[in-house]
Amino acid sequence: MTFHHDLSILSYMKRTISLKLAPTDEQAQALTALQAAFADACNHIVPSVVTHRCWNRVALHHRAYYPIRASSPLGSQMVCNAIKAVCDAYRALRLKRTASVPVITFRATGSIHYDQRTYRLTPSMLSLYTLTGRIHCTVKPGAFQVSYLANGVPKEAELMHRRKQWFFNVVLDLPDPQPLHPSGSVLGVDVGENVVASTSMGTLFGGGQLRHTRDCYLALRRRLQSNGSQSARQRLHALSGRETRHVCQINHEISKAIVQEALAIGARAIVMETLTHIRRRIRARKRERTRLHRWAWAELQRFIEYKAQGAGLTVQYVNPAYTSQTCSCCGARGRRVTHRFACPSCGILAHSDVNSSRNLVRIASSAEGATGAVTRPHVAGQSA
Repeated sequence: MTFHHDLSILSYMKRTISLKLAPTDEQAQALTALQAAFADACNHIVPSVVTHRCWNRVALHHRAYYPIRASSPLGSQMVCNAIKAVCDAYRALRLKRTASVPVITFRATGSIHYDQRTYRLTPSMLSLYTLTGRIHCTVKPGAFQVSYLANGVPKEAELMHRRKQWFFNVVLDLPDPQPLHPSGSVLGVDVGENVVASTSMGTLFGGGQLRHTRDCYLALRRRLQSNGSQSARQRLHALSGRETRHVCQINHEISKAIVQEALAIGARAIVMETLTHIRRRIRARKRERTRLHRWAWAELQRFIEYKAQGAGLTVQYVNPAYTSQTCSCCGARGRRVTHRFACPSCGILAHSDVNSSRNLVRIASSAEGATGAVTRPHVAGQSA
């Protein structure tokens, strides 16, 4: 007996892996030449975007394809990829209708967009389009990349040159894992500044050291910017992105620990607070606003969400209104002083952030309970 699986009903999640390449000197020169030609084509497409205020891929293709095809050494499909790269860059700006369209400059050392027609990937070899024909580069995948390649379907990719190394960042379609523990509990996660994250199980991830490190980076940038010398500018260039990478690493570590805790307690879901427009609601002094506006709460929640999805957990977002002022045990209004929460009704004393995370669980549970069947009176046999 033969079984046929309907692949259309399967849902997929996207993951990006970075593959380290080992090109020869001749291949590296071909990739460098392609970088320059690709950036030049993108820079020639930008005036059409600015003039016609158009970053729709299909509409821009009709306007710019043939002029770029005639003047650029790129092949037809790579010109299409350049148009897509320009459209993606302008869509990322999220320009309003009344805003002016800026001119984006693509550097000759920037990334090159590839699609499935311009590359072919095997476990140990990568075939890439170049101006002089296809080249076959050796790939050095790790165990992590090999496991993803074995289960995923390669889609679009970006070729990058960073620190004298070539990397191929490819997007994979991976099947969603089956949900774990369908009748399990829920883990609440509250994010903040002094405590980066706290869970409803009582785990706290302190943020004092991270806040101190960010303040040090801010003070150093201010000193170098006020100096204005050539050496100060060189130092600023060397420091560029270092704080962002440090915060990103910390968020990866915290999000991984939270997902592992959810799996350890047999949770089926992680609930977090909706932080939409939180920066508009911040009421603090200028120094505190500067620090809070630089905080990466959304990045941490995004890391938790995609790691949870990969582990078979669902993620819910709820309205966090009054979660820091409400008792998670009796629901009465309590008093919060820094990290201490006290309820005058039931007398509970708890960490304020842990209490908030437990309130998130209570709100999520009540929302799920409210979706049950509603009892309605039977009026068919009643007379008016």
